[in-house]
Amino acid sequence: MPRVTLTDVARAAEVSVATVSNALNGTGRMAEPTRARVRATAAALGYGEPPPRTLALAVTTYGTLSWDFAGIPFYARAISAATAAAHRRGYALIALPAAPAESLWRTLPVAGVVLLDSPPDDPVVRVLRARGLPLVFDGRPARLGVREAWVDNDHRATTHEVLDHLAARGARRIALVAGPGEEHYTRSCRAAYEEWCAARGGEPRVVPLDFGDRDGRTLDALLTGPGRPDAVHGLYDPCGHRVLASAARCGLRVPDDLLVVCASEDPAYETTAPPVSTVTLAPHRTARAAVAALVELVEGGHGGSGQTVPARLTPRASSLRDLN
Repeated sequence: MPRVTLTDVARAAEVSVATVSNALNGTGRMAEPTRARVRATAAALGYGEPPPRTLALAVTTYGTLSWDFAGIPFYARAISAATAAAHRRGYALIALPAAPAESLWRTLPVAGVVLLDSPPDDPVVRVLRARGLPLVFDGRPARLGVREAWVDNDHRATTHEVLDHLAARGARRIALVAGPGEEHYTRSCRAAYEEWCAARGGEPRVVPLDFGDRDGRTLDALLTGPGRPDAVHGLYDPCGHRVLASAARCGLRVPDDLLVVCASEDPAYETTAPPVSTVTLAPHRTARAAVAALVELVEGGHGGSGQTVPARLTPRASSLRDLN
């Protein structure tokens, strides 16, 4: 595992290597606040100490927005699986809160980071790359560095499977609940949906999910009026609950008037009225694979590779309309 170098400290403290050397050795002429800041940065990075046997996991998809991703079943399963996988390899793992201060990313004493749903031009990635830390992405980044890898599902194949399933049950106007995030998962599913619609001459209809709208009232406009969809595929854990609530307010019966599928790890969908068809992205498997890849990078392996983990559609009553 690589040790923290003077260059790492200089980069994090935003000073020259010579300044770091003088600050740590008590030599040179500099302001005392600068000397104190450099020494604090070196201590935070663990300079002069054995490399940390600690990994970090972070969700950066919404940038500076602070939100409780650990309360969402998908991320809860990923965190649990990643922690267990790290412990089996002799590492600790810390799950960082959303939108931490940039100074934390610059000084966090970890050996490598797993990033879930990192958006394009992620500022956190820029900071971590500047430090030379190994990175593993859950979701495919635009490019991979030398000590980086990715783990992901085949979102195109999974999206087409869901849409084909709905069409086979009589759906002709399928809406997609996607966004507001622009991470790889959302962009890939949206592109696959638009491709599927274009191949069948259908008009795509994409609506964002308002995560603060717990009752799904912002979906009411989608489910009323002429041209309303006869099926909805939601990309996020809360979508199924909110579509059911909106359908009830709008006087629509599921599945007779509206078919519903959503991607979720929430076991409550097995007992909703009606039970909701779900897609599992297998976060326990992707998280384990991501940690395994990260440990390999930390311990001297080469990056630049990826791994695909299969997703699975579980049809339930919400999308099993009787066509007889």
